[in-house]
Amino acid sequence: MKLMQWSEQYELGVARMDDTHREFLAVYNALASAPAEDFVARLDDFIAHTETHFEQENRWMEKVDFPGCHRAEHDRVLVVLRDVRARAVAGDSFLGRRLVEELPGWFDNHAASMDAALAYHLQAVGFDTDSEQFREPGACADKGAAGCACATLSREPAQGGDSSQRPSP
Repeated sequence: MKLMQWSEQYELGVARMDDTHREFLAVYNALASAPAEDFVARLDDFIAHTETHFEQENRWMEKVDFPGCHRAEHDRVLVVLRDVRARAVAGDSFLGRRLVEELPGWFDNHAASMDAALAYHLQAVGFDTDSEQFREPGACADKGAAGCACATLSREPAQGGDSSQRPSP
């Protein structure tokens, strides 16, 4: 199976999200390269990572009142992963290998659309993913970064920077 490589296209500017996506690729690569006898164990690792990954993003979306169907897509993916696992345990490896073939395309699209919109929104409202709190006004003032995404606690979008290159939430 083809392995996934980290590239700039996955950089969304939210360090914790980017780190989680790097982990996603590593766990995916372990699954994609697993011999048949280790497939279910690597799928279990992938499912555990994906549950934690999605719970993290879902928690952030809840805290910032992020609209849309992002959570529903997470739920659908987990249903598919669990179904494929049950079939793999029963000896049906076809769907497991098909899942591995489809995941890179799904991830590319999901990261470039839904996750990019979430990352932009988190930055725009000044939400710190490490503390899972809104930043205090002026929290980025000492960093001198043009277009800093820090915002006031009133959740007003940050001023500055070129937002025309970013997806709207």
